[in-house]
Amino acid sequence: MEQLPLALLWYFAFLFSTVLHEAAHGYVALRLGDPTAYHGGQVTIAPWPHIRREPFGTVLVPALSFILGGWMIGWASTPYDPVWARNYPRRSAWMSLAGPLSNLILVLAAALSIRLGVALDLFYAPDSVNFSHITAATQEGIFSAVATFLSIFFSLNLILFLFNLIPLPPLDGSGAIPLFLGEENARRYLDFIQNPGFMFLGIFLAWRIFGDIFGPLHLACLNLLYPGVGYH
Repeated sequence: MEQLPLALLWYFAFLFSTVLHEAAHGYVALRLGDPTAYHGGQVTIAPWPHIRREPFGTVLVPALSFILGGWMIGWASTPYDPVWARNYPRRSAWMSLAGPLSNLILVLAAALSIRLGVALDLFYAPDSVNFSHITAATQEGIFSAVATFLSIFFSLNLILFLFNLIPLPPLDGSGAIPLFLGEENARRYLDFIQNPGFMFLGIFLAWRIFGDIFGPLHLACLNLLYPGVGYH
């Protein structure tokens, strides 16, 4: 029960970030000619349609990961028409990129909020940083909760942005590769990565390498957030 306020901050950050990611996929697909996600109710930032589609990834796994590790992980998904993707591989690639780009926007929004708080003397750069403590409040109470939320929001969306850009199936980075291929090669590539075995292997490899990638990039972003502090 002592961890409940922190758990709620985590879950709100996770759910909003994940829902926006999936809604961005669906919205771009709709604008580019595939209404599958729209008809499925996924082109929305209302959480329920996404929870209903993936209750395991949006509720159970985040709760268990927080209980076991003190942080949240999970997933959601957006339906699309594979025939449309094969017929329009470049449009499909933009649909894939829309999710990570939405998370990048949220990273920048969190960073701007933190810098505004620093300018107003509400936040300051702490002596040491971690995933959920990248800014600190100058006073206790509501500003302390806001500082914790912004810390989680910044780090979590940086993870969602970077992890999903890894060019391994089924991650969004692999779906963006047709942007760099000719149309016929792009179709062959999309057919190739649909193999379920490649998807399991891709997730396994992505998790193995991501820890080595994220730490230095997270630190670099924090040093951009606080120029001159010199975290290491």
